[in-house]
Amino acid sequence: MYVQQHYKIYNIMKNLSQEEWRAQLSKEENAVIIDARTTLECETGIVENAIMIDFLKPDLFLEEIKKLDRSKSYYVYCRSGNRSGQACKIMDDLGFRKTVNLVGGMNEWNAGKVPPINI
Repeated sequence: MYVQQHYKIYNIMKNLSQEEWRAQLSKEENAVIIDARTTLECETGIVENAIMIDFLKPDLFLEEIKKLDRSKSYYVYCRSGNRSGQACKIMDDLGFRKTVNLVGGMNEWNAGKVPPINI
């Protein structure tokens, strides 16, 4: 009788400064940027090409991230880096290949922002 063992390889998110986050992101062809802030917070502008998934709406957040391709790399940010860190942890637990948290979030962001689409 053949018994197959399954091992879950846990991804551990990376916490990166803005400079590291942007440098690493620029080298990735298969990366997705997630803004984990609320709609109101996003009205001040988002990182270009980011998709908005509000972490403070837990059911919606889980529903939306479960639709994502787990083989891609995800660069996640929020206002301060707290919610995005929690979001990365959840994504890691769900088997996402790579999650990267922006330390300091938008509070520390000094690069360009664009208006959000479809708020």
